[in-house]
Amino acid sequence: MRFTEDHEWLSPDADIVTVGITAHASEQLGDVVYVELPELETQVSKGDEVVVIESVKAASDIVAPLDGEIVEVNEALVATPALVNEDPMGAAWFFKIKVENPASVDDYMTEDEYKDHIGE
Repeated sequence: MRFTEDHEWLSPDADIVTVGITAHASEQLGDVVYVELPELETQVSKGDEVVVIESVKAASDIVAPLDGEIVEVNEALVATPALVNEDPMGAAWFFKIKVENPASVDDYMTEDEYKDHIGE
């Protein structure tokens, strides 16, 4: 698993990468009340805004961490946005992306590096 500076986690499995937000980000957001997911088969570039999250505190965007195609979204989040607070590192993944360059995942932080990043 790898982590972005924007508090996303990336779980690679060959050329498919599952993306969610960290427990730290979930705590910072507060109670999540709405999630808008990307369309399937959307081609995205690194940095594109692909998910909108609204909480009682603020609205946030999740950006694509890699270039590729959205191949699966977690529809359970639309019906139950609170999953983001309940299980941010598991059941509350947002989307899966088929990446063009699987090795690019290694450019992101390891768990220890992420913990240093957030001061844990």
